[in-house]
Amino acid sequence: MAKKVAFLQGNEAAAHGALYAGCRFFAGYPITPSTEVAEVLSAELPKVGGKFIQMEDEIGAMAALIGASLTGSKVLTSTSGPGLSLKQENIGYACITEVPAVIVNVMRGGPSTGMPTGPSQSDVMCAKWGTHGDHPAICLVPASVQELFEETVRAFNLAEKYRTPVMIMPDEIVAHMRERIVFPEPGEIEVVDRKGPSVPPEQYKPYDTSFGDVPPLAAFGSGYKFHVTGLNKMQDGFPTTKAEIVQAEEERQVRKVEANKADIMKWEEYLCDDADVIVVAFGSTSRSARFAVNEARKNGIKAGLFRLITFWPFPEERLLELSKKVKGFITPEMNLGMCTGVVKGCIEGNAPVLGIFRVDGEPINPDQILDKMKEVK
Repeated sequence: MAKKVAFLQGNEAAAHGALYAGCRFFAGYPITPSTEVAEVLSAELPKVGGKFIQMEDEIGAMAALIGASLTGSKVLTSTSGPGLSLKQENIGYACITEVPAVIVNVMRGGPSTGMPTGPSQSDVMCAKWGTHGDHPAICLVPASVQELFEETVRAFNLAEKYRTPVMIMPDEIVAHMRERIVFPEPGEIEVVDRKGPSVPPEQYKPYDTSFGDVPPLAAFGSGYKFHVTGLNKMQDGFPTTKAEIVQAEEERQVRKVEANKADIMKWEEYLCDDADVIVVAFGSTSRSARFAVNEARKNGIKAGLFRLITFWPFPEERLLELSKKVKGFITPEMNLGMCTGVVKGCIEGNAPVLGIFRVDGEPINPDQILDKMKEVK
């Protein structure tokens, strides 16, 4: 039997990926250029017994997401730029309470209102540093409509597996372009559900580390009662200021992601084995980079592409290895050097890093990348 094939916009693919992953709750607020995610789910969620709610603002949307997740639902919100800024306090709340949630943030020009309909890649630092305090960060940066579907499924799997918010950050070009997509059959892509308690309600503690760095999470309404707070907490969920407990809890919450980077990180290496110059790119910019690499090879330049699919955690160790055998890196990005700074920080000065920065609402084209390659000595 032939698989279902469709011609979809990136945002539409994200919505369908959420449904495939088992999403049954969406709360959001319309904002360009992410609104199509909400539009699709407003029609499709009721068909599968799910709930859709348009909240009064982005702050309320993120709060509703946390509440729904605590009842056991897989949850999604979508936003862009200024909306992400408004969500940050409650994203931090989801981090410290360890509530699974998925946030699609379509990157547009900024800061503030910026360029609502123009593409950007300037929110990637928000995914890690946008809310205050130390917390884990997982951020995915797909580059095609098919990949946006698949990475949305993976985002849910990671959120459920590690009890943490996960961000998907397509740039506006990926979110709004239309491409052929092949829908996977049910079961073809693994779908992960959160681990529930194995003890009776009277013995349950929501942050019981005897079960490991990711404690089982009970659902409100299932007979289990527990306390949820944005304060530092003990294993029973109630607040504490005891130094040794707070230190251990903060470290555990970061460790549950950092210790599992091999499971979380994902990237593509294209013609990197013998490359003298490697382009590090993500999202729609990586498509220009791939074309530039192919053209460079035709012209005798040994170029390769290192395409980020997971931005956080960042693949520092692999780039450090590659830096020991190349003459230089090119980092094209639709911001003023966010990825470039991270690359420079992890390669220990082994090779020059030449950035291409664009924030004028236009994409980086292959010729810009090819010209920059010629500067690598």
